[in-house]
Order: sequence, then C-alpha cells, then structure tokens
Amino acid sequence: MNRITQLFNIKYPIIQGGMIWNSGYKLASAVSNAGGLGLIGAGSMYPDVLREHIQKCKKATDKPFGVNVPMLYPNIEEIMQIIKEEGVKVVFTSAGNPKTWTPFLKENGITVVHVVSSTKFALKAQEAGVDAIVAEGFEAGGHNGRDETTTLTLIPMVKEQVSIPLIAAGGIATGRGMLAAMTLGADGVQMGSRFAASTESSAHDEFKRTIVETNEGDTMLTLKELAPVRLIKNKFFNDLQELYTQCPTPEDLKNLLGRARAKRGMFEGDLIEGELEIGQIAGVIHDILPVQTIIENVISEFEIAKKEVSTFDF
Repeated sequence: MNRITQLFNIKYPIIQGGMIWNSGYKLASAVSNAGGLGLIGAGSMYPDVLREHIQKCKKATDKPFGVNVPMLYPNIEEIMQIIKEEGVKVVFTSAGNPKTWTPFLKENGITVVHVVSSTKFALKAQEAGVDAIVAEGFEAGGHNGRDETTTLTLIPMVKEQVSIPLIAAGGIATGRGMLAAMTLGADGVQMGSRFAASTESSAHDEFKRTIVETNEGDTMLTLKELAPVRLIKNKFFNDLQELYTQCPTPEDLKNLLGRARAKRGMFEGDLIEGELEIGQIAGVIHDILPVQTIIENVISEFEIAKKEVSTFDF
C-alpha cells in the first residue's frame, strides 16, 4: 500500500502544486477528480476569495482536496480560521516555521504537510509533528531553496533522515520523472509546472503559451536576498540582472520588484514586465492539456517505464 494514497485517501500519489495565480478551485477539483490531490493556492488570495474557492471546490468534487498556505503572507490568522470553519481536511504549509501552525491544524483534525528544501528543515518539520514532507529541489519554479540542492540529491538525503511519508517536488512532469523520484525513496510526487500548463489552470493563456515555448536554460533562480524565485528570462528579469551589476541593497531590489508583479505576469499575462515563475522542467512541456489527460499520461508512462526498468540487465 502506498503511504501517500493512504494518507490522503486518493487513487494516485500525485499532488498538484499550490501555485499562486494558477491554482484556483477549477484546477484543484480537476486534479482531485482525476485521482490525485488538488490544492488551492491560498498565497494569491484574499481571505474572502479563499473561502469562495474552498466552497466552490467542495461543490466541484467529492474527492479529497487541500489548501496550500505560504506562511509568510499577511492575514495568516484569518486564513487559518477560514480553513478550520470550512472543514478543509488537508493543508500544505510552506515558507515559515512549521511549529507555528501545525499544532492548531492537528487539533482541528487536519492532515498537515510542510514543504522544505533541505534535510535540516525536513527534520524540523518532522519534529513539529507534520504528517508528511514535500522535499522540493532547486529545479522547481516559484519560490525555492537558497542552497540550490537538486531533487536528485535532496530526495535520498531527506529519505535517510526522516521516517514520515516523503513527497518529491521540483523537475517532475512525467511518468518517468515520477518513477525516478519514487525509486530514490519518495512515496509520491508533487507537480507544479505541468499543471500550470493545463486547461483548468487559472493562469493567463499568454503565460501558458510561454510555458510551452520555454526551453532549456530559459529560467533562472534570482532574488536570493529577498526570497529566491525561479523566473523565465524576460525584460523584468533582465532589468533585475542589470541592477545586480550595481551591487544593489535588498531595498533597491524591493523597489524594482514593486507590488503584484507575479499577478501581472502569470494572471494578467504581462510577459514583458511581469514575474513569470516556472520550473526548469518547462523544457519538456509541449502542450496545454486537460488535467484528466495529464494524469492519465503520467500514470501510463509510469507503468511503461516501470516495466522497462525491470528488464535492465548488466
């Protein structure tokens, strides 16, 4: 029995990343209906908008789904209260100390998963009492670890140290990637970029088209002085690089970043001045597909690859 399908009562050990501006109730419910675990991305939602998405998600699926909460965002108390009031059963926390909210969530019967980018933080999350960990490698899109540890090395290192279920993230968009991660010791996978380029993603069509056009080397991790983030190289990214040549202070970087730049890029489709967050794996994403098809393709490729591996001989 797979520990992730058991923990969440789902068919496949596939979790959808709770990506800001991509992960509304349509995407979350579609992933859950297709046998994975859908997550509503609370990071880009005001509390009342989050409540609305949770309520719509309940109507759109009778399967388990969860909410992803980056803990560095404002209104965190209100967000957690809404999650409790709406009876959400699964919460993925990130970007903060898991000790802060895990006890509250567990007291309310909620399954808690924390996202980490290092073994040190994986151990802290386990000590805090979370039910599972997402170990996210440096290939991932969006906000990322400062240490640049890749998924291929992070998963076995975390696996050595923790006993609770482990979900691999960063650079996984295919059945072969899923098999590789599970061979390294993961119990399941979390995919972000592949679901960002889905029909049901709430991202702007222009951003989805850009994902499909992104090739190897078109993304880079930047803004380590604030919160490291992997971005597609566009005019805004180039402006950042230009600023870096002048040895900027964190304040200078904040001034250039301004407000709502991720919304401009991913949700409003401003490909020039917007922040376009996507993983390195975008280089193998060549189409925008319905979630059901994406999951069917991943599982089918996983099964084929598993058979192929069993025939390897030396």
